Amino acid sequence: MNAFQFALQGDAISQTVAFALLLMSVSSWVVILIKAWALRGSRNDVARSTAAFWQAPNLDLGLQQARVFDPAKLVTPLISAGQSIDHSDRLKEHSLAQAGNKSQQLTRVLRDALHSINHQLNFGQVLLATIGSTAPFVGLLGTVWGIYHALTNIAGAGQMTIAQISGPVGEALVMTAAGLLVAIPAVLAYNVFGRIIGQIEAELEGFANDLRDILSQP
Repeated sequence: MNAFQFALQGDAISQTVAFALLLMSVSSWVVILIKAWALRGSRNDVARSTAAFWQAPNLDLGLQQARVFDPAKLVTPLISAGQSIDHSDRLKEHSLAQAGNKSQQLTRVLRDALHSINHQLNFGQVLLATIGSTAPFVGLLGTVWGIYHALTNIAGAGQMTIAQISGPVGEALVMTAAGLLVAIPAVLAYNVFGRIIGQIEAELEGFANDLRDILSQP
C-alpha cells in the first residue's frame, strides 16, 4: 500500500497530511524547474555581457552590446542605473536622492539595482528551504497519527499479535518515507541553486563596483 492509498483509508488528519505533502512536492518541483530554466547559463551570460560592455567605447554602446548577451537582464539594469546619473554636471539638488557627489549617487542607484537583481535571483529559495526543512516532520506527523489509530483499532479488537501490528504500522511508516521524498529534492535544489546564485551575485557586485569607479570619474 502506498502513501496515497493509506491516506484515502485514513481520517481527516491523515488525508490533510497527505494533501500537504502532495502540495509541497508539486510546489517544489515547479520552483525547481522554473529556476533551472532561469539560471541555465546565467553565469556565462553575465561574463559575456560584462566583457562586451568593457569593450565598448562609451556607456550607450556598452549598454547595447551587453544587452545582446543578457537575456535574463542581470547586467543591463546596473548599466541603466549608472546611465541615469548625469555625469556631465552635478545635478541640481531638488531632493535628497540628488544630494551628494557623483560617486555617492552612483553607489545609491547601483545598490538599489543590485537589490532588485538579487531579489530576482533568489525567487523560490525561501520556499525550497521551507519545504526541505518541514516536509520530513509533516510526514512524521502522518506516521505517528497512523500508528496511533492502528494501535487503537487493534486494541479495540481484543486480540493483538505481531502480524496484526506490523501491517498497519508498516503502512503508517510510508508517510515518513513520503516526507523524505518530498524534502530531499528541495534541499538538493536549494543548495545547488544557492551556489550558482552566490557566484552570480559576486560577479555582479564586482561589476557594479568597477562601474561606479569608472563613472564617478570627472
